[in-house]
Amino acid sequence: MILPRWNIRPDPQGGWIWTRESQRQIQEIKVPVMTRTCLPSPETWSFKYKEILTENRRTAAVLELELEKERQRVLGYRRPLVSQSQQLLAERKQLQKEREEVEKEKRRAVQSGAAEEEWHQKAKTLLEELELQLVERQEAFCSPWLLPRERPDGDGEEPAPQGGPKDPVGAELGLEEDLRDIFSNDRNGKLMWLYLRYWQLQVTLQKHKRAEEALKGPSPMQTLEKK
Repeated sequence: MILPRWNIRPDPQGGWIWTRESQRQIQEIKVPVMTRTCLPSPETWSFKYKEILTENRRTAAVLELELEKERQRVLGYRRPLVSQSQQLLAERKQLQKEREEVEKEKRRAVQSGAAEEEWHQKAKTLLEELELQLVERQEAFCSPWLLPRERPDGDGEEPAPQGGPKDPVGAELGLEEDLRDIFSNDRNGKLMWLYLRYWQLQVTLQKHKRAEEALKGPSPMQTLEKK
């Protein structure tokens, strides 16, 4: 390496006095310049490289540790969120199931209401027709214009005016036995009117009972019998 030319040497012709202090000052300036201008040795490069590599590894280890802490923190947040999501999903399924049950009950109530109203109308119509026929029978029984042998006496009468008891609604109300009682024992119409009033109350009661049973749905035994 070529050293720089120093121009601070004493000039013999200038009458400059050389002293140790002057030499010391020269060294103080020379050493920093030499340090800046001299290239480092291979050993110095190797040491610097190892030092930088060690520092980088230390920094990488610290960063990995911080990253793992953040990952665990994120997992700590995710676990409650996943659990909460699963709980919300289960609650949503339960609400959907309950909603379907409510809709099913509404449809069944509507169908039941329509069916029971139809049954009630049939029962009312049947009782109205039966009342007309029984009134005609009573009028014939009390008519002064008919001979005794022409009047109904209950012995040969049909227990079903126009087939009332044979009707499914009439059979459900048990009209046949009641009509036999009227034909056999009623002479002044009092028993007839008692039975008509009783049948009307029975129709109202049956309407409510049928609606209640329809809302409850079929029993397990009825379901097994259908299968």
